[in-house]
Amino acid sequence: MDLEQSILAEHSKAQCMRITAYIGNDRERFARLMKLFLKGEYRVTQRAAWPLSCCVEAYPVLIKPWYAQLLRKLQEPGTHNAVTRNIVRTLQYVTIPEKYQGTVMNICFDFIADPNAAAAVKAFSLSILQNLVKDYPEIAPELITIIENRWDQETPAFQSRARKLLKSLKK
Repeated sequence: MDLEQSILAEHSKAQCMRITAYIGNDRERFARLMKLFLKGEYRVTQRAAWPLSCCVEAYPVLIKPWYAQLLRKLQEPGTHNAVTRNIVRTLQYVTIPEKYQGTVMNICFDFIADPNAAAAVKAFSLSILQNLVKDYPEIAPELITIIENRWDQETPAFQSRARKLLKSLKK
């Protein structure tokens, strides 16, 4: 399969699932997808984000050698919302290596505190922080404060995810 051609041919759930099935647990195929995602033309990067997140959800080990590049991409100025959303979505399914946990925490705190961040990005960031609070319980008070301060300005999606998180944090 020509990944780039397949990514550009159609942007649909069916096409995403075809690409995801083709890649499967194959590290070389996943590497080709990652290279397109990281260095491809704007439209390719945007469209590669969805199958990327689906592959990692099914096979979390695939992302292991790519954390540094993924986090750099996440922090690039002007990154398209679809790319940001799918990177953050991806990170909620994996155990983040310790050397990247601080960076990921900072990024996620910035997203949930940003009134302009997309609702899905905030919701996925909450899930990542919920995973990290198990190893870093000292972040719980800051997380609770941000959620409570942002509550009235946030979407129902954020509130739903935050409500579950607050319940688990206050146990």
